[in-house]
Amino acid sequence: GNLWVCLVRRSAMGESDYSFSLTTFSPSGKLVQIEYALNAVSAGATSLGIKAKNGIVLATEKRMPSTLMDESTLKKVSLITENIGMVYSGMGPDSRVLVKKARKQAQAYFRVYKDLIPTAQLVREIASVMQEFTQSGGVRPFGVSLLVAGFDEDGTHLYQVDPSGSYFAWKATAIGKNMVNAKTFLEKRYSDDIELEDAIHTAILTLKEGFEGQVTESNIEIGIVGEDQKFRSLSPAE
Repeated sequence: GNLWVCLVRRSAMGESDYSFSLTTFSPSGKLVQIEYALNAVSAGATSLGIKAKNGIVLATEKRMPSTLMDESTLKKVSLITENIGMVYSGMGPDSRVLVKKARKQAQAYFRVYKDLIPTAQLVREIASVMQEFTQSGGVRPFGVSLLVAGFDEDGTHLYQVDPSGSYFAWKATAIGKNMVNAKTFLEKRYSDDIELEDAIHTAILTLKEGFEGQVTESNIEIGIVGEDQKFRSLSPAE
C-alpha cells in the first residue's frame, strides 16, 4: 500500500516541487531557481549599454525608495579596472559581491602579467563565478545580470552576463524591468557608425521611454569609456 502511495505522489510532483533545490533538474530539464533569478533581474531597474565606434556607454535608472535618501550614496555603475566598467540590474547586494570578485581577478591578472586584463577574459571569469553558484550545494544563483563595457587593444566590447553564467557580446542591449521595449527602441536607433556623443544621447532617450516620471540628472547614472580607454562615471552636471 505504501509503495503505491509513494508512486502516486511521485507522479504528481510537478515543476514546483523542484523549485526548492537549486542543483536538482526538474523532469523537463529545467533548473527552476535560475529562472527565478532571471525574474529577480527583470524586476530590477532598467540598465542598458551601447557600443559606439569610439567608445561605449552604460546607463541605468537610479530609483530612490525615498526622497529623504542621500542619492550620492547609491552608485550602480562600477569601475573594475581603469578601462572596464560595469552596471547591474537586479539585487544590489549581489552585484557588490561580483564587483569585488571581478576587481580581485583583474588585480591577480595584473600582478602576473603587468598588464590590464582583456575585457573578454574578465567577463569569462565573472561568468564562471556565476555558473559556480548554479552547481554548488547550499548556495543560490546571483539575482543580477551585468553589463560589462571595456576598451582595450582589441577595441570596444559590451558584454551581458546572466545568473546562469551565460554571457554574450552585444552592439547594444538592455536588462531589467523595461528591457523588451528598450531593446526594440535600440534596434530602431542603432547604427554601426554611431559616435559616443550620439550613443550617450540615445541611451538617455531609451531610458526615458520606459521611465515613470521625469528623467533628471539625479535619477539616472551613466558610465562611459572613450578613446582615452579610461572608464568613468559622468557627473550629474555632465
